[in-house]
Amino acid sequence: MTRLFNDPADFADEMVDGFVAANRARVRKVHGGVARSTTSPDGTVALVVGGGSGHYPAFGGLVGHGLAAGAAMGNLFASPSAQQVTAVAKASEHGGGVLLSYGNYAGDVLNFDAAARALADSGIDVRTVRVTDDVASAPSAEAHKRRGIAGDLCVFKVAGAAAERGDDLDAVTAIATRANDRTRSFGVAFSGCSLPGADEPLFTVPEGRMAIGMGIHGERGIAEADVPTADGLADLLVDTLLTELPEAVGAHAGQRVVPILNGLGSVKYEELFVVFGAVQRKLADAGTVVVEPEVGELVTSFDMAGVSLTLFWLDEELEQLWAAPADSPAYRKGGAVPQHQVAPEVLAADEQAPVTPGTVESQESARTVADAVSAIRRTIDAHADELGRIDAVAGDGDHGIGMQRGSTAADAAAQDAAARGAGAGSVLAIAGDAWSDKAGGTSGAIWGAALEALGRVLGDDDRPSAATVQSAVHAATEAVLAFGAVPGDKTMVDALVPFDEVLTARVAAGDELVDAWSAASAAAQIAADATADLLPRMGRARTHGEDAVGTPDAGAVSFALITDAVLSIIAVRA
Repeated sequence: MTRLFNDPADFADEMVDGFVAANRARVRKVHGGVARSTTSPDGTVALVVGGGSGHYPAFGGLVGHGLAAGAAMGNLFASPSAQQVTAVAKASEHGGGVLLSYGNYAGDVLNFDAAARALADSGIDVRTVRVTDDVASAPSAEAHKRRGIAGDLCVFKVAGAAAERGDDLDAVTAIATRANDRTRSFGVAFSGCSLPGADEPLFTVPEGRMAIGMGIHGERGIAEADVPTADGLADLLVDTLLTELPEAVGAHAGQRVVPILNGLGSVKYEELFVVFGAVQRKLADAGTVVVEPEVGELVTSFDMAGVSLTLFWLDEELEQLWAAPADSPAYRKGGAVPQHQVAPEVLAADEQAPVTPGTVESQESARTVADAVSAIRRTIDAHADELGRIDAVAGDGDHGIGMQRGSTAADAAAQDAAARGAGAGSVLAIAGDAWSDKAGGTSGAIWGAALEALGRVLGDDDRPSAATVQSAVHAATEAVLAFGAVPGDKTMVDALVPFDEVLTARVAAGDELVDAWSAASAAAQIAADATADLLPRMGRARTHGEDAVGTPDAGAVSFALITDAVLSIIAVRA
């Protein structure tokens, strides 16, 4: 369990501050994460990596010469927002374009893809390589759906080395893609991880047993088995990975391979070395040639007690890049490389973004909007633990925490924007931006897009009518549906679509907004409850879908709670 923290909500931000304070010679803090504090030649490709915090040394610990130029760092186990990724990329790029690389998780995909579009719109050439090394997360025929775990290091290392030697963006992207195609990982856990302030771990494993094939965000394994000896664990890890060789490798005999035995947070290095001795013998017996192995904590899962093995199958160029010098806070290889610090002016702090004042009528509505966002925050605070419990049944248990972070940030931003004279539409857009930025993850991206769509339709000129509110809700529904979920997938959409349909019908029938909203909120609650009968078809819960039957979807439940919270405000203001 986590013992040392202040306010759990501030843990990730305080962790980044302390990390930067301890490593100023190599990194500097920027909005959304960290970037190198050393210079790079103009025209150099910037490798920007990232994901949720809780995986140190991934991701900030891998920023430095020969590795990443910057790392977007989301909250604990939550992807960084699109705004964070965009800001880190802009702070890191040097005119040679940006390669975004990260583990293949739904929230990361949504937010990094949105950042890629924003970067392209601003004239920055950008490419993406998602890491998909975890063989337990999808069958080989669906390798593109696999998660990224400790194989991140293989892809980041060779891509960073290629960028450092001056390769252009297309060449660096091709090398990163080839590295990902040649990397496979598999892991086990002996206990789950506990986030700061949490009373229970995200999952538990019976004494003497281990979870097989778990993820690095607290996702439970796909099976359980008795804890073996060190040699027995080496047999399981190596045999599993040798049954699925990359297509380019062929027979493993004679092939050169980098093995990475990765501790997930609480397994001692001495234990890892005992296991690695057996791993090395197994690989030698299989006829492989072991090249520059790594043993230690490379991609962790907070305090999880677990181990993963990664096999990175080399070709001549990949071997050269793997061996190239690197100098980051947590990973160093080769001799020292002379480096120069960036100029002081690049360390200037972000300024508060101005707001365009709304009309008097819209400013009055903006105060109602801000009060509604406050009501949402209070409701989420009251139900955060239960939402996390529901989410942990088949997911990673962070839905309540993520919604709490997002709604808290949105509340503060909405209050500030309303106080500065913003109209209703701007208050919603600013709140959505803050929600997405602080919550991260899939829910952060979805709620950010939903609030932005609401605000775009409401605008900053007039007092919204019932018809305008209905149109705004429908626009928000369309924005959420654009993420790909449909009714029946066991997501927030299962409550959102009935809410939208009932609100539309009741407003069209001439109901006052409070009556129409009340009916729609009741429909959302019924639909949210009914998700208990559904099998999840999207997101992390898909891997353990059968476990979710009998429990409602956390996203649908939180949406229904939010509609009821908003009703409490508009009923008073009607």
